[in-house]
Amino acid sequence: MSDSYSQEHSYQEHASEKSEADAASHRRVTASLTTPVVPDAEDKPFSHGFFDKDPATTAARKVWLKISILGVLALFFMIWGVLPIYWAALGRTSNNIHNLSGYVVDFDGGEIGQAVTQAFKNITSPQQMSWLILDAARFPGGPDEVAQALVDHRCWAAVTINPQASTNLNASIDAANASYSTTQAVTAYLTSGRNENIYRGAITPQVTSILTTISHIFALSSSQRLASRSNISTLLQTAPQLVIQPLDFTIKDIRPFNVPVASAVDYVGLIYLLILAFVLTMQLLAARVESGLEKRLRLRSLILLRLLWPVTLYSLVSLMYALLSLAFGVPFGRKFGGAGFVIYWMMSWCAMSALGLALESMITLLTIKFIPIFLILWIIANVSVAFYPIEVLPAVFRYGFAMPFYNVSSTVRTIIFDTKNQIGLNFGIQFSWILISCITLPIFQWLIRRQQIKALEASQKAAREKA
Repeated sequence: MSDSYSQEHSYQEHASEKSEADAASHRRVTASLTTPVVPDAEDKPFSHGFFDKDPATTAARKVWLKISILGVLALFFMIWGVLPIYWAALGRTSNNIHNLSGYVVDFDGGEIGQAVTQAFKNITSPQQMSWLILDAARFPGGPDEVAQALVDHRCWAAVTINPQASTNLNASIDAANASYSTTQAVTAYLTSGRNENIYRGAITPQVTSILTTISHIFALSSSQRLASRSNISTLLQTAPQLVIQPLDFTIKDIRPFNVPVASAVDYVGLIYLLILAFVLTMQLLAARVESGLEKRLRLRSLILLRLLWPVTLYSLVSLMYALLSLAFGVPFGRKFGGAGFVIYWMMSWCAMSALGLALESMITLLTIKFIPIFLILWIIANVSVAFYPIEVLPAVFRYGFAMPFYNVSSTVRTIIFDTKNQIGLNFGIQFSWILISCITLPIFQWLIRRQQIKALEASQKAAREKA
């Protein structure tokens, strides 16, 4: 009985202690629910100065400074590692003008032909075009065949001493023929539509200067011969040009750059086309991330989405871009008629796909932080080979023949200015860039997906261990 009483008493004590503990716990919980937690005043948002010494502000300041310095270093890298590409392309062209060839063909065979060809033979400066003196027998079609050689891009300028130039001049002097035009003797052929920048800055001035010098020298020697003629007074009165300027020339620009707005589609506008592709790349990235498709889709579905959907959108954007040029009067129908606009649209679509898919591929590895660096490189590498002919650039720029900008420009010049038709080759190069991106993007996405899977498995394992 005493044992029973002892157990009952022990149970009552235990129950009493438990009741008191529960009451104390209830009071603590109630107090925690009814008493507000006042945060540290120093950690309130919007309440700190930049030079505050508290740990949180100090840590934030260090991160800010680190990111700022890395950003400036990235800009230094672009200034010295990327921008010099463009500077080098423009800064050395005058020393490489000799890489451009010109034809001189003497169909005369007389004193005018000899004077002109000899003057061109004496040109040896590296800052002058390289002039080739060709036998007239190579061009049985006459000066027109020489002009066609220029259109076929076999040279950059051509000078012909026209048939019977010396005979016609002498006959006119003998007859004091005032109707004879001395400009019939020599013709210079140009095609500024091929590259207006090099013609405006180098070729046209050089050709004009050389022929003007030849004309002056020939006039001096001719006037000395004519001074002893008995009819010199009659010549000066009736046909003074035969004495003062017996040799003159005509410049024929057979493919003139006569559409100023074309610069918007064969050079400057290509930069805008690339920027549009970059903007679309960023928007599509945001769409995948915010929608959750980036991590929801299987690898194959994600790759197909990233390859097919941008190309579909590029077709619409490039159509709007082409219509803008059409609205401002770019004459796409000069060579191919109504098909000219369609060809230009298709080329813009292919170029935008080539440029944009490269960005789509590289952003996978570089992420949004560093893709602007690749964008600058992508722009500079393309622009540097589209302003001047690649022939006058340093040898390293030979890569330009395979760049999207260069091939768009070539197609545009064929459509608008009827230059040499290499449109098939231009499309082939664009398709090559698209194919490269179709190979690299899946590889890059596969590598990133592996990292994502590993990171997900690591986080799940850590969660299980914590639980």
